[in-house]
Amino acid sequence: MSRRLVLNWRILLALFFSATLALAPAIAEARAGSSSGGRSSSMGSRGSRSFENNGAQPLSRSMAPRPEAPRQPGLAPPAAAPAFGGGSFFQRHPFLTGLAGGLFGSWLFGHSGYAAGAEGHSAGSMFGTLLQILIIGLLIYFVVRLFRGRALSNGWRGGAGFPPRSAGAAAAPARLDRGRDINVGDDDLQRFQAIHAAVQEAWSEGDLSRMRRLMTPEMLSYFSEELTRSASQGVRNVVANVELLKGDLSESWEEGDMQYATAYMRWSAIDQTLRLGSAPGQPDQVIGGDPRVPSESEEVWTFVRRSGGNWLLSAIQQV
Repeated sequence: MSRRLVLNWRILLALFFSATLALAPAIAEARAGSSSGGRSSSMGSRGSRSFENNGAQPLSRSMAPRPEAPRQPGLAPPAAAPAFGGGSFFQRHPFLTGLAGGLFGSWLFGHSGYAAGAEGHSAGSMFGTLLQILIIGLLIYFVVRLFRGRALSNGWRGGAGFPPRSAGAAAAPARLDRGRDINVGDDDLQRFQAIHAAVQEAWSEGDLSRMRRLMTPEMLSYFSEELTRSASQGVRNVVANVELLKGDLSESWEEGDMQYATAYMRWSAIDQTLRLGSAPGQPDQVIGGDPRVPSESEEVWTFVRRSGGNWLLSAIQQV
């Protein structure tokens, strides 16, 4: 009995350590702009290009409205149940369906009493009823063909809610406004690098007031949410020795008086997650990351500003 109890405790301990190891990578990947708890970290807005494919992960958290599929001008949305077109025969012709169903029910239940009478009389009655149903079915078939022929002659093709082909051919697909491409200078690129380093430092310190001067209110709300989640879990992420290995401008454009610029960034840093309340140097202080070996990351950052204003971080996408 005691051996079985010891074995059960060993199994429970093994499951506990396995769960700890499985959750450790999710806790370690907590740097500014990374995923937390397994959720995608591509977040923010990129103006009219928010949901375009730019080679990075699509934005999963964004306040930008999703573009609607272009609709042909002058055409109303398709009707749910047109008079002639899609759907089954029973949906398109309820009157004829009800008539046929009534006759069939009359035959099924009205003649069932003859089964107790003479067999010859019952068989003859059944044969006569089947003949009537066949004649009515032929009449329904010819009526349906007559109605369908008239509908086609009026320009309908039989599809559910589709207009005549001539209207679809004449309508040109609407082009989404992507803004006008512009050029940014070397000073702007240096500003992007400075914002990148400052955001990581403010993130490590949990300084929301400093973040407010570096990013849009939308991005500030996401960072504030992640910092609150980390604090509730009793941990703090520290990103130090940030070094930008490569930074290339991907695209830049303007929409009205707003200017956008997207840059690819590959960088390295000492990324570690510390336990809150633990004294420095204690064995249980570092619960994720390596305090000696830097880790590399690839991200796409988008910045926005009003013409002549300061650049602010507006989106981060993982690569």
